[in-house]
Amino acid sequence: MDNDVSAGSTTTIVGRLALGITLLAFGLGYTEVIDGVTAADAVSIAQYVGGVALFVAGLMAFRDRDAVGGTAFSALGALWFTWAVSADGQVSANAAGLFLLLFALVALSLAVAGGDQLGKGMYGLFFVSLLLLAIANFAENDGLAKVGGWFAVAAGAVAWYAATAALAHWPTALPRRAAGRRVTATG
Repeated sequence: MDNDVSAGSTTTIVGRLALGITLLAFGLGYTEVIDGVTAADAVSIAQYVGGVALFVAGLMAFRDRDAVGGTAFSALGALWFTWAVSADGQVSANAAGLFLLLFALVALSLAVAGGDQLGKGMYGLFFVSLLLLAIANFAENDGLAKVGGWFAVAAGAVAWYAATAALAHWPTALPRRAAGRRVTATG
């Protein structure tokens, strides 16, 4: 197998697919780019795919002694399950913003924890999405929420690509710059 290709563990692939699908549904709902589809329409996907499936993937990762994957998938499973079951509840905009801000810190921790480039990018985009959505809740700004939704869509696309790349053995690393002196046209 090529050094730029990582097959990834089955747990990581399943977790990233579940996260990707959930982020795509959640993000597209916030963007309202599809007529009549809102974030509330992502509740079932968030509860079962994002919540239950990710939490189970986290437990399986812990069983395989993958502390980073176990922590990531379990924490994100808790996020999605909690978001889904509380979607019908009447909470203040500030309480919703605080919830999103706290999980933005989880996503930031996952982004800086290490791992492959796609994982860092995925969690980084998810962090920005949650941060923007939290600020949008605090400020009651629908336009900012749509921007946060697009960042969630981008994070979902990266998660989906990472899982699909591992399944299809596509390159997942960015090309590396050659070490040494820089070559210019003048020599």
